[in-house]
Amino acid sequence: MTAGTPRAILKETFGYDAFRPGQEDVISTLLSGEHALCVMPTGAGKSLCYQVPALVKDGLTIVISPLVALMTDQVAALKLAGVEAETINSSREYSANADSWRRVAAGRTRILYIAPERLMTERMLAALSRLPVSLIAIDEAHCISRWGPSFRPDYAALAQLRQHFPNVPIAAMTATADAATRADIRDKLFGGDGREFVTGFDRPNIRLAVEMRSNGRAQLLAFVKDHSDACGIVYCLSRKKTEETAAFLRAEGIKALPYHAGMADEERTRHQEIFMSEPATVIVATIAFGMGIDKPDVRFVFHMDLPGTMEAYYQEIGRAGRDGLPAVAHMLYGLDDIRMRRMFIDQEDSDDDHRRREHKRLDTLIAYCEAPSCRRRMLLAYFGETAEPCGNCDVCLDPPELVEGGDDARRVLAAINETGRRFGAAHIIDVLTGAETAKIKSAGHDRLAVHGAGAHMDKLAWRSLIRQMVAAGLLGLDVKGYGGLHLTADSARLENGEIDFSYRADAARPGAGRAAKKPPPAARDLDSGDAALFEALKAHRLELARAQGVPAYAVFPDKTLADMARRRPGTTSEFAEIHGVGAAKLEKFAESFLAEIQRFSSPPDEI
Repeated sequence: MTAGTPRAILKETFGYDAFRPGQEDVISTLLSGEHALCVMPTGAGKSLCYQVPALVKDGLTIVISPLVALMTDQVAALKLAGVEAETINSSREYSANADSWRRVAAGRTRILYIAPERLMTERMLAALSRLPVSLIAIDEAHCISRWGPSFRPDYAALAQLRQHFPNVPIAAMTATADAATRADIRDKLFGGDGREFVTGFDRPNIRLAVEMRSNGRAQLLAFVKDHSDACGIVYCLSRKKTEETAAFLRAEGIKALPYHAGMADEERTRHQEIFMSEPATVIVATIAFGMGIDKPDVRFVFHMDLPGTMEAYYQEIGRAGRDGLPAVAHMLYGLDDIRMRRMFIDQEDSDDDHRRREHKRLDTLIAYCEAPSCRRRMLLAYFGETAEPCGNCDVCLDPPELVEGGDDARRVLAAINETGRRFGAAHIIDVLTGAETAKIKSAGHDRLAVHGAGAHMDKLAWRSLIRQMVAAGLLGLDVKGYGGLHLTADSARLENGEIDFSYRADAARPGAGRAAKKPPPAARDLDSGDAALFEALKAHRLELARAQGVPAYAVFPDKTLADMARRRPGTTSEFAEIHGVGAAKLEKFAESFLAEIQRFSSPPDEI
């Protein structure tokens, strides 16, 4: 592989004509020798942000990745594209790792994928320091931050990288980082230096839906049957529920496999390989499955239980629709979920401040579940973005019945004002319902005019109303601090009667949600003849992938097959113009796919 310009490498190696938004700025920053923190939605092309400069620069690029399966798949895809890439990881035989290292040490490898715990050993660091390392990329970089929900102790040592490789630019890549997490990542990895790129968090192709759990299995079965031709992920809270749910789906005739950390490594790996390579497969998993999974055609993610935080939810739904085509994220939740999540937080081996932050993160997720208006607006607002109503969530598509709640909302604002604007929801609700707690008496809040002003509603209803006020921007929640409720600009407008407030009175009652509709197929804009060719090309791709021992998408993604079906190239030069066909894949696969297109397109008497 010879060095070239970023645009030349993009076309010749990866087969793309243009960069996606944000990619060129990150690439230019890394090529100039600066550190870069890149926050892009899943499927937006983060990998190219370090793979392209790795091929422009001389020397070795080290990519730090948390999962063996991800490293193996990315190396396989790069090799098919003609890139000299290797991985050294614990799943391989010693001899295979030794062979890979010899190629790295000889300068024959451009990109080395490695896990953080293997990289940050004295022996490996010493060996790599003798090589011309030109770039370091850290995937899933949010794992280094204790502010986020996915902190991993094996990532903590990566803070030492800039001391070991002082003149090497570091790329920190993630799809999931709020402002506090981003600041923490930059401080730990760059000493506060470097540039930050946030290209947005929106995944508009994913339809969002939340439903109160009434009969979880029946709700799941109805949903999966409505997506019977698709690959999907079903997330469960416990290993036991994972096993039982997979068995239930299999008994209903659905190809479903469990995946959790308690399974034998061989079985877990086999289930993942089936999911990655075979059509219409459902993986039923705990959160042990998914981080960094690079399967572009996952059409749905279904949560049987409430996730832990908004960040975790965003990361998990991000495994759907990475190819940019329509997908669905559907969640069930119930009051038991909330109790269980509270218990998990309280049982954590962490300090009081961390537990308090996690409770407030959970409050925000529950507010999202009970949102009276566009879910996407609230999800994006959590990450600091504003958006118009999306038209692609259950609330936009099938608006719930709302009741007028301005008077009760103003009672909440009065309670917050009269108590000094520093208490959380639990205390405000106690004041409103007229509770006589020791905290209320010691603060003198039983003598306030607002004490007992909300006795007409129970605590559950007040919690739902306050969460929906947070969701509507009428209240702010101090996630980083002590979880106090604070007023916003819209709070004053509500107090002054400039705006009013309606809310979902049924949000905390079972059966509030509605199932999402089935999305159109991947080849939704193809006519019937081209769609049939698309399916034939998918079958042919699967045969080639199995022969090569790689995931199907590593041969070509669905977008490339759809472009083939639409344009029906007849020559090698025409095949080279197909989206996603680079030089190496042109040489490897053009003849085979051209023959398949010719067979499909020929009249029967010519076959």
